[in-house]
Amino acid sequence: MDKLLIRGGRQLNGELRISGAKNAALPELCAALLTSDPVILENVPRLHDVATMLKLIRNMAAKADVLENGDVRLDAGPLSFPEAPYEMVKTMRAAVLALGPLLARFGEATVSLPGGCAIGSRPVDQHIKGMLAMGADITVEHGYMIAKLPKGRERLKGASITTDMVTVTGTENFLMAATLAEGETVLENAAQEPEIIDLAEMLIKMGAKIEGHGTARIRIQGVERLHGCTHAVVPDRIEAGTFLCAVAAAGGDVLLRGARADHLDAVIDKLRDAGAQIESVPEGIRIRAQGRMRAQSFRTTEYPGFPTDMQAQFMALNVVAEGSSKVTETIFENRFMHVNELVRLGARIQVDGKSAAIDGTQELSGATVMATDLRASAGLVIAGLVADGETLVDRIYHLDRGYECMEDKLRSIGADIERIK
Repeated sequence: MDKLLIRGGRQLNGELRISGAKNAALPELCAALLTSDPVILENVPRLHDVATMLKLIRNMAAKADVLENGDVRLDAGPLSFPEAPYEMVKTMRAAVLALGPLLARFGEATVSLPGGCAIGSRPVDQHIKGMLAMGADITVEHGYMIAKLPKGRERLKGASITTDMVTVTGTENFLMAATLAEGETVLENAAQEPEIIDLAEMLIKMGAKIEGHGTARIRIQGVERLHGCTHAVVPDRIEAGTFLCAVAAAGGDVLLRGARADHLDAVIDKLRDAGAQIESVPEGIRIRAQGRMRAQSFRTTEYPGFPTDMQAQFMALNVVAEGSSKVTETIFENRFMHVNELVRLGARIQVDGKSAAIDGTQELSGATVMATDLRASAGLVIAGLVADGETLVDRIYHLDRGYECMEDKLRSIGADIERIK
């Protein structure tokens, strides 16, 4: 397995480009299944999860080509196998996003129960609940969701869907399925993330009728068919937030080209409180950080609150910040697995249920650590950037699922980091 070797103690200066968002690209690749026309996606990140999704789409007999400029051209016209088998999706939860588009366009779908990071239970019962409300028959057999329209029905039907909790992938699945449903669908308690808005804007380009995206109530008027479009994937706010935390921890002056400050309000507010200077500029976001930051307590919650996907990275900053802080995780029950690895570097952290109490320390000591999930990997990299000596981060295949060439980008702004095969 590949590893990252980091020699800490260097400030970060310069600029880097923020890639397209993984959490927007994956549902948008699935959205291309809703039409028989070609779809072109621009600004698609080169990630393991994206490669897995493209492989899944090709396995359905659809076409998915990466063009010379990095854009992706999809053609689901020849799709003849509306199934997402376990072997194709066992490492990627986002495969559940094929359920809505396949069911809406073909009237049937067989989708494996998903895998992904081991950060806690992420049940699919809300997805099933929504599709049942739209008139589908669904059974779960042998690890698969098997969905079909009732005999005699050609389209899903509009419905009012209220989920028991805010679910991003659930909102995306219902949004895509509803575009081809008969009548109006209303999504209550909908997720409000920028990636939801970006997906809705893509669907509107394809001919969908959607209102309210970006709020907790989305209305969709179903249409008989969608057409192709060209759409650019929104910049990755989590990648941008990760690099912001890295600069705040290590110090320096960096421009994140293409980043959207309006997608990171909760994180930027905390970083400013910590002592970082952050400004939104026409090119993206600029951060300047000198000296030791001040520790900040926070609680993860649904957007627009502090994102769970930034918890590990900001915890790594708190570890080397001045003072004490408390981090409370409300989204996933197993998302403190990086704590023991940070402790190996010298962090002072005590976990009590859903909360972690952190006493900042001025010095970390390099060691070998093991990545346990995608965002934990990024947190360990940030800690390694400031630790004395060498830090070796093992099992970085997690990192490659969500960060495009992270070591190259960090090296371009002054980090001493290399990938070891």
